[in-house]
Amino acid sequence: MISNQLNVIEGIDPEVDALRKLGNRVKTLRMTAGHYHYEKFAYQNGLGRTLLRRVETGGNVNYKNLLKIIRALGVTPSEFFSEGLD
Repeated sequence: MISNQLNVIEGIDPEVDALRKLGNRVKTLRMTAGHYHYEKFAYQNGLGRTLLRRVETGGNVNYKNLLKIIRALGVTPSEFFSEGLD
């Protein structure tokens, strides 16, 4: 328990790190596709803007919502998870 608390304090919590990488991947793919405004992208694809913002900033996301985002980005789950998450 103490080591988990220290990991969070030091910024090396593996779960937080994984969520940040996931968010960076979403944002990178969105920006690469030419969608520079997350709110507009969310609206055009029937996604909640707060959901997309939370995901892109490293917040928690359930798998169903992640699949919706991946679909909106125009990639397959295999393509999405193929890079940027190491």
